Amino acid sequence: QVQLVESGGGLVQAGGSLRLSCTASGSIMRIDYMGWYRQTAGKERELVAHITSGGITQYPSSVKGRFTISRDNAGNTVYLQMTSLVPEDTATYYCHFGLRPDWRQGTKDYWGKGTLITVSS
Repeated sequence: QVQLVESGGGLVQAGGSLRLSCTASGSIMRIDYMGWYRQTAGKERELVAHITSGGITQYPSSVKGRFTISRDNAGNTVYLQMTSLVPEDTATYYCHFGLRPDWRQGTKDYWGKGTLITVSS
């Protein structure tokens, strides 16, 4: 069993910053990639940031230059540093891991339960 636990959401004023974290625990043999997505009511979940096991990052144009994804040295925790937040960033943010639980299984996708971020104008 694999669990992802997120923290760091909340209410922030426009122009402010927040840092999200997400830690994976349980049966983990290898983590291939990690990322953050966000979703608002009536819209599809969209990619916010992605990082591979090799450290290659990817951002959509909507957050590039404002958001930074990173991970800890142990590799089980992913962070999302968000700066210059705008009301359009308001959403529920989900962490996402692509990992291999054990040698009998291939890489599988796992999701956190989500954390709400509200940016007030």
